[in-house]
Amino acid sequence: MENFAAVEKALRTAAPHELVDIVTAALADHYGARRTQLRLADYAMRSLQAVEPVPLVTEPVPVNGSPQGRAFGAQEPVVTQDPDHGAVEVHLPVTVRGGRMGVLSVTLPENAYTAAVLPEIQHICEVLGHEILVAERDTDLYDLARRAARLTLAAEMQWQLLPGRSCSRPEFSLGAHLEPAYAIFGDNYDWSASAEHLTLTVTNGMGEGIEAALLTNLAVNALRNARRAGLDLQGQAMLADQAVHAQYHGRAHVAVLLLRFDIATGEVEAIDAGSPRLWRLRDGTVDPIPFEQQLPLGMFEDTVYTPQRFTVRPGDRLLIGSDGVYDAASPSGARYGERALARSLTGTRLLPPTQVPGAVLHELAGHHGEVPLEDDALVVCLDWHGRPDGEHRD
Repeated sequence: MENFAAVEKALRTAAPHELVDIVTAALADHYGARRTQLRLADYAMRSLQAVEPVPLVTEPVPVNGSPQGRAFGAQEPVVTQDPDHGAVEVHLPVTVRGGRMGVLSVTLPENAYTAAVLPEIQHICEVLGHEILVAERDTDLYDLARRAARLTLAAEMQWQLLPGRSCSRPEFSLGAHLEPAYAIFGDNYDWSASAEHLTLTVTNGMGEGIEAALLTNLAVNALRNARRAGLDLQGQAMLADQAVHAQYHGRAHVAVLLLRFDIATGEVEAIDAGSPRLWRLRDGTVDPIPFEQQLPLGMFEDTVYTPQRFTVRPGDRLLIGSDGVYDAASPSGARYGERALARSLTGTRLLPPTQVPGAVLHELAGHHGEVPLEDDALVVCLDWHGRPDGEHRD
């Protein structure tokens, strides 16, 4: 592990834009690597884009149907042989706390590759992922690599709000995705986990473009402000409601579903203040979880919100869909509907939660065909594992 320690130190002291160069040089020195390339997943999660200075000239590779894509999807190393050049190419996922970022591809001489090399390079990938998260504060290099097309200004604002696209802990795993990725309107999601609780929110600000992005930014930051001030779920909803109403005086509002999970017991507090809906897959059966629908945030002054409760068990899968999913229209005008969404949830039951949102939205794309989506389509998938010593009640 001496090689790993040296590379880790070099990465931690490198300039933000030099991380790939540091890894390339280190892998060449310590393992004889002939070539190293870092690719990051684009916003639509359809391609892996090379990290390189502008102008970006390297062609992307698809997530589906490429060795790099297999490593990204399976979150496991993929090794391919190139006997004509006496080389082995290793593709390793770059992931931080369950958040899938991209893939590091390393070309090694055949005589330098052994199975013992993989763990060290995987450790390097972990450190690289952490350092990219830090470096992104000071450089656009990695953000540019995620763009297969130009973002609208509204989408730029919305993506900056998101916590990531996946998160994993021993007690739960979740994944989320927004579509269309490059021209988002007002949909958003947020999560935060502490030692005892997971808070998950899905929001849908009315309107389009910059107006929707500004509204959603206000609501999400108001919810975060209340959560970080230590308010309970009811207090979070009421503070955000007041913030939106104070700014818009009822002319604009935000639909939101707020969930707060007790990690030890699986008990969940929920406030349904709008359109996002929740389904549960348990023991092979899909059921909607109904709530008493309350007023969207900002519609009236001093609205009082009342939490409702339900419980999740280990093995449960929850799926949240925005109205842009279940109300999406086909070319004939038929709505996608809750029944189709339930079928999609059943059909993706063997996929990890990080891949479920993309699979659901792929099926949705087949439904609406060439007809552009009239609204954002947002899907969040949560697998609940629980704690071995937790108490779980129906």
